[in-house]
Amino acid sequence: MSPVSRARKKSSLPTAPSVNGLFKDVLRDFSAVAAEPGPFDIDLLGSEVVGQWRDVVVEDEPESQLGLELIAFAQRKITPGAAALLAALKVLAESEEERSAAAEALDVVLGRGIPEPEWAAEVGQVSVGECWRTGDVYGDESSLLCVFSRGDHSLGLLALLDFTEDGRVRDLVVIEEPHEVLAEMRSQVEEDGELVVLEKIEPADAHRLLVSGIAATDALDEPDVGEDYPRFHAIALTWARSLPEPSEIPPVAEWTAAQREEAVAQFLADTNLPDADAAREIANLLVDHGCRTEPANPLRVGPEKLARFLESLLDGEYELEDEDAVAPVVLSWAGWAAARAGLSEVATAALVEEVTEYLGEYLSDDDEEEDFSDYLDGTESADEALEVVARRRFAVPELSTVIGDEELTDLDPGDPEQRRLLVIGAHPEYHESLAAEEFDGADGLRLALETSIVDQLWDDEPAEVWTAAQNLLRQDLSRTDVLDRLVTVLEGQLTETEEEDQLDYDLDAYRAALAEL
Repeated sequence: MSPVSRARKKSSLPTAPSVNGLFKDVLRDFSAVAAEPGPFDIDLLGSEVVGQWRDVVVEDEPESQLGLELIAFAQRKITPGAAALLAALKVLAESEEERSAAAEALDVVLGRGIPEPEWAAEVGQVSVGECWRTGDVYGDESSLLCVFSRGDHSLGLLALLDFTEDGRVRDLVVIEEPHEVLAEMRSQVEEDGELVVLEKIEPADAHRLLVSGIAATDALDEPDVGEDYPRFHAIALTWARSLPEPSEIPPVAEWTAAQREEAVAQFLADTNLPDADAAREIANLLVDHGCRTEPANPLRVGPEKLARFLESLLDGEYELEDEDAVAPVVLSWAGWAAARAGLSEVATAALVEEVTEYLGEYLSDDDEEEDFSDYLDGTESADEALEVVARRRFAVPELSTVIGDEELTDLDPGDPEQRRLLVIGAHPEYHESLAAEEFDGADGLRLALETSIVDQLWDDEPAEVWTAAQNLLRQDLSRTDVLDRLVTVLEGQLTETEEEDQLDYDLDAYRAALAEL
């Protein structure tokens, strides 16, 4: 959801063959810029220098010491470039130890007769302008834009926040024309107002989001960040110090076991999924995932949040008894949580569409032959998709089967003949008789009627079949028992026709009998 931005182009810091070579190049760059710097040139160059040594790994040299070595190197030089570098690092270095060391080294250099740069007092000093936040309506991601000024010149700091992982910052960019970026944000809202939100926020709130987000990212061993993140890391932390301190937020109380159980129970009661045990297992994992990644709002729903949950399943973080239930339960969870959050129909439909795509990838990565889209055939609304998947997954829970010695895989549930094979495959007790073409009588009739019930459920004609099935499932009957009851009802409505060996039933009477269930 972040707008297209025009980041300041990266200056070319030469790649040095050694640490001393790197340090000489840094001094040379500061000597060139320090004579007549632009309003923000020192801040930006200093941030790039700090970001560069964050990425440098020297054998037998802890990375955290490179900043101190650079400061010590500059202290030994009696040049304006050394004074310029130290004046910048006195403010921009990221640790208090390094900033103190740079201040002491600067005093040493100035004591040797090198004049202090005229701009030294301006480094890091900015006026705070407006702060805006735009993002998806679900709350998965946001772009935070903070405007900072020095004199008549302004720059924007844009941070991409990921709320699926503790609100951490995924990228940082300095923007030369922040008003143009804000115009793009407003344009996005005008074009897609039901999926994108834009709000002006207080600078203190921006301080909290920015600093806590950077801290969450830096706490990771191998954070997945954009290429600009190291370049603008130091300047982001420096300018953030100009933002008002946020008020202290009370720590979030961890959800109790009772609260987790209550959320799962409510989900099961509202959705009536066919396999209650499998649904409960996966719903428990969804709640656990929410409590772990977003303790302040465990039930918040968004496509990226659910994608992270599916990734955790693929990575083996959780063990499942019934992996086939993941797709219908996760999709039902998406619709249920969206309704709970009061999302619009457009936002809910977009959520269901994205989650459906993620589920297709999940099933494919999980070595499943089925494509989740097999259960959908052009349904557009979220409510339709949820209902169709639940009904058809109950009618056809598997897309592979074995009949006799033949293994049949990747069957198309939308094809009536292939659905019939799946019904036959579920009854191995009949396979030998079917192969010998000796299958008839009462068993043959029951199998034919079960096939008819599956067809009726798939097509939702008559709709009373699915309603009756849901009523029976609420009585804790298994799928096999439910199908058996439905077959019995259909069988009780059969009457002989004038044609020999032909049976029929009265549709209205059949519907009435189903309603009695």
